[in-house]
Amino acid sequence: MPKPHLLYIAWGYPPARGAGMYRALATANMYAQAGWRVTVLTATRETFESLTGTDELAEKQIHPSISVIRVPFDLSRGETDLSRWGRLRVESPLLWSFLTALRERIAFPEPRYGSWRGPLVSAAREVHRTTPVDLVIGTANPNVDFLPGYYLHKSYGVPFVMDYRDTWHLDMYRGSRIGSRFSRSARWEKKLIASASEVWFVNKPILDWHAREFPPDASKFQVVTNGFDPEFLAGQIDRQAPQGSLTFGYLGTIYGPMPVRETLEGWRHARSRSPLLANSTLEIHGRLGHYSVPNAEMLELIESYAADGVRYMGIVSKTNVAEVYSRFDALLLVLGQSTYISSGKVYEYAGTGLPIASLHHPETASTTVLQDYPRWVAAAEVSAESFATALIELSELVVSSGPQAQSEAKESAVRFERLKQLEPRISEWTNRVTPGSIPR
Repeated sequence: MPKPHLLYIAWGYPPARGAGMYRALATANMYAQAGWRVTVLTATRETFESLTGTDELAEKQIHPSISVIRVPFDLSRGETDLSRWGRLRVESPLLWSFLTALRERIAFPEPRYGSWRGPLVSAAREVHRTTPVDLVIGTANPNVDFLPGYYLHKSYGVPFVMDYRDTWHLDMYRGSRIGSRFSRSARWEKKLIASASEVWFVNKPILDWHAREFPPDASKFQVVTNGFDPEFLAGQIDRQAPQGSLTFGYLGTIYGPMPVRETLEGWRHARSRSPLLANSTLEIHGRLGHYSVPNAEMLELIESYAADGVRYMGIVSKTNVAEVYSRFDALLLVLGQSTYISSGKVYEYAGTGLPIASLHHPETASTTVLQDYPRWVAAAEVSAESFATALIELSELVVSSGPQAQSEAKESAVRFERLKQLEPRISEWTNRVTPGSIPR
């Protein structure tokens, strides 16, 4: 019996570096493991080397049966070699920038990514011409990733799924709409959602917001939460009873309106009140900002707390997270305030079985994820004093935990494994499609 063919579109796919890459990597891999033929359209290695940095170890985790097609992406905006600039750009950089942005927005109303529409859709059509596609999944952002599915659906009837890893017109920190409902990008979103077979969101608050915005299409909305990938935690060593000092850790990307300063001040206050914390350290691992070079302002802020035992340890490959988690006695979950943000990191944190302190506003969506986690404390509000109280409570939880506490916490988090979130959708589509039934 022929295998069903999935065309998966993800700009951020290995060796891209960034939090969203892991959802894309896992989704394609799990369809391949379920017996699908999988083709991935993504950007070139040169693109990621220039913009985000690369994670070659994550690229090695791609399922061997997956065919990866790397579609050229226009990198001219970031070109610093003046010898490669055209005459217009040399003579009038502002005019060149204006015309470049205009060309991008004419192609698709998404800054920097709009010009990828043509090459991406052409690549999708060629894939379907050579090996008919049974299902398309596009994961955003960028939202241009949704267009191949839309065009294959319109031209050939191929069903397509929109996977909203991020939101398009919802400001997740303010809970308000971005831009006018009558803008070109809003009209595109409405048209895409109306044509899609399913639309996935990472939590229910985001789904509910979109259901209010698009009531005729709400019946095809699904929650497909993030989760953790147990294979990346397989090498983690459980922590033994602490001896005299503790190592606290944060692992993840620091960006946007996250209460980093309050966290560091809270850490300083807690150390002044707790002899145990006074001898302890806080290690921060991960990206500072979205690019390969750390955000200078954030790095300076962290380094200003070096005398308080705070250390910035750099970027971590996903394949090394088990080793990093093995260093920690407890974890700090630092997030910006939002009803809509649950963060993919919260699931992985739970998968470690380590004690966790939530240092964010109580209304943040990750609060509901951890409510039944047995080794969890939460700050009452966003303030240095409240964070200090939570950190002291966290340290007491660490030293009072029995030898089985970490194993028991890991067991409670099994429900957060990513496969358990994706399995229902994979099964649904395996039953719905008939391989090879859609014409080229």
